[in-house]
Amino acid sequence: MVDVDAARIAEATEQLRNRSKATLHDRLHRVRMAMGLAVQAGLAAALAWIISHQVLGNPQPVFAPISAVGTLAASVGQRLRRTVELIIGVVVGVALGDFLVYLLGAGGWQLGLVVTAAILLTIFFGASVAVVIQAAATAVLIVTLSPSTQNLEIPRFVDAFIGGGIALLVTAILLPLNPLRVINRAARPALDLFSGQLDVTAEALRNRDRQSVQRALERLRENKDELATFTEAIEGAKETATLSPVRWHRRDELTHYAEAADPIDRAMRNSGTLIRRSVTMIEDEEPIPEPMPDAVAHLAESVRMLKHEFAVGEEPQKARECSLRAVSEAGRAYAQGVGFSGSVVIAQVRTTASDLMVASGIEQDEANRLVREAFGGEKEQPPGVQPEEDTAPKPPTAPPLG
Repeated sequence: MVDVDAARIAEATEQLRNRSKATLHDRLHRVRMAMGLAVQAGLAAALAWIISHQVLGNPQPVFAPISAVGTLAASVGQRLRRTVELIIGVVVGVALGDFLVYLLGAGGWQLGLVVTAAILLTIFFGASVAVVIQAAATAVLIVTLSPSTQNLEIPRFVDAFIGGGIALLVTAILLPLNPLRVINRAARPALDLFSGQLDVTAEALRNRDRQSVQRALERLRENKDELATFTEAIEGAKETATLSPVRWHRRDELTHYAEAADPIDRAMRNSGTLIRRSVTMIEDEEPIPEPMPDAVAHLAESVRMLKHEFAVGEEPQKARECSLRAVSEAGRAYAQGVGFSGSVVIAQVRTTASDLMVASGIEQDEANRLVREAFGGEKEQPPGVQPEEDTAPKPPTAPPLG
């Protein structure tokens, strides 16, 4: 007799083991991603304390290292703006706190009134969240520490200026990160997720495995964190290449990644529609011509090649070839006959391939022309699909995955 329970338990145990490995791998990847920032923050905090305490004679240089770390902990790519916001928030908090303490004195209800006034005033003038928080925090410090600490205002302002300036000095001159390395590390999870789920979909189409396609769709819907990290890394790299003289020679190389972010995002959204329609195609028992899974597999390979060629600084020629091969296979599948959902899958193969071509550095019009030729020139398009050139200037039409 077959022990069904034992088989289920073994499968569940294997899933837990794989999940633990994935979690450990993800955590180690996050540590590697944050290593440069951690070292920068430590160096900036130490320098800010030394300058404020030993050079300027501040006996309690608390705010300088806090400001330095706060600037570095801001959204990567916005550190210059963060420094300006930090100083503005401090000025507003100091001025408002001093004024209200002078009028009302210090105490619990005065503290509440100062914080409320600081938040409302900064919001009224259209300040960002960072300015609002900094103004409120500074006002709290002024009200709570002014009775016991004399002349707090000037050191607080100077420390904010020193901390923000030191943070920029560390990131731009003393310890600038390699922008391409930062982007490559950030891009890897997003692109690995993308290609991996396309691989799963291709294999599931070959086997008519609905559950596998459904899991791939659900996993791709969880790509927001990976995409956010990728986009933030691009902004940080652009900032580093702008501020750091030793990284100025990287500007042209960063252009590829900066211009690739949006089309990669569109490609992931369009592939979400592709995977969702693959589920329906299997459910409805529509025909699945042999070239169709091959087309999806070539899309996955195109994403992998794009990641590799960007990482090594090569022209992404192989990625383009894989994209066009995917379109060619889709054309063969369409010629063999597909149902309604199958025609949508083929249409999304074309659209995703066009997005990947644009991500590789091809102009939209040229990408559309190459896709049409690879599909079969003037061959009839799948129902409901507009010519690519009509949709080129418009935002992606695929509905959000989430």
